[in-house]
Amino acid sequence: MSTATSAAGDAFRESVRSWVEANFPPELKDQPASMEGAGDGDLAQALERWRDALAGQGWGAPTWPKAYGGAGLTPAEARVISQEIGRAGGYNPIPLMAGMGVTMVGPTLLEYGTDEQKEKHLPGIASGKIRWCLGLSEPNAGSDLAGLATKAEDKGDHFALNGQKIWTSGADISQWCGALVRTEPQAPKRDGLSFVLLPMDQPGVETRPIKLISGASPFCETYFNDARAEKSDLLGPLNKGWSVVKRLLQHERASQTSARGPGAGGKSESLYAIAKRYAGETADGKLEDADLRARLTRHLMDAEAHRLTAERIAAEAKGNVEVSAAASIMKNSATSVSQTRSELMIELMGYRGLGWEGEAFRQEELDTVREWLWGKAISIYGGSAEVQNNIISKNILGLPETTQKG
Repeated sequence: MSTATSAAGDAFRESVRSWVEANFPPELKDQPASMEGAGDGDLAQALERWRDALAGQGWGAPTWPKAYGGAGLTPAEARVISQEIGRAGGYNPIPLMAGMGVTMVGPTLLEYGTDEQKEKHLPGIASGKIRWCLGLSEPNAGSDLAGLATKAEDKGDHFALNGQKIWTSGADISQWCGALVRTEPQAPKRDGLSFVLLPMDQPGVETRPIKLISGASPFCETYFNDARAEKSDLLGPLNKGWSVVKRLLQHERASQTSARGPGAGGKSESLYAIAKRYAGETADGKLEDADLRARLTRHLMDAEAHRLTAERIAAEAKGNVEVSAAASIMKNSATSVSQTRSELMIELMGYRGLGWEGEAFRQEELDTVREWLWGKAISIYGGSAEVQNNIISKNILGLPETTQKG
């Protein structure tokens, strides 16, 4: 790296740091990230001010073009923004507020969308004002997504959608949905699919939240009963939706390579410090349980290896973000790191890590057991670990196709 380049990078980081210090609401420091935001009251108002400030900078989706609400920055510059916000004890709420918009729908729109579609949809996503969900899986079409049955009938100027989707994250609080539907019933199952965009606030759409064992309800059953999707909101060519959704799912896996836990926010206490607080330490400051100490060390090494690998991949891209099958490796790695952390947290807390309610438990302890239960879904959503292994075996290792074709 040249001296000039290094100086420019330092100057950019300093400008970002100064802006964050001037604009980040102090009441949000170390608050955990949440898909639903901060609820009501002062925190919600502070979060909205922070969202407005970030959106004004184009930092909700900083690598997107300025014309569509982004800032036209490089991936390296976007990482600096993320690092400096984290340094202040905060996070960027816009990707959470946009649901599947920033991480999945937006990048796919940038590749497959018409100019009119980009102008219509991307600014609302980049600002966090419009939340998106995705209608993909169905009761009889999960890992075999191409077997879906939801139909879209051509009505001239629009499609009429009929069918059921399941595990639709945030469907009950989203304004728009991207749905994979069958537009040519007689074609081979992967050849007769199309990807359409439709508003959720219409009579033909019904959502029913699914309560999970953790107590949360982030997923829904979604029913389409003559739901309307305009022809102008067909993303990509008619009957070529399989190519569109494969690309969208690559973007999803790339967004799931973080090894942070489901409730991670700006908390600064290290896992090792938490372990010593609950499990005790020796006179010389080591974790007292030698076996737990060894397994915790192994986990921290795995987490650091995952982080460094992600940084290496980003550096090797040299500013060109090319999502590939390697995202499946990183998704499985992130799953392992995150779930192992949750298991260790439960173990080191002992019975205090198994509380469900009551004043006898600290909020940290109640959150830990819910995060442990919630985290079981990580190895399933976005394509199960087994599906990722199939992708790795075929597209990276070059092993023969062994899954169902069609």
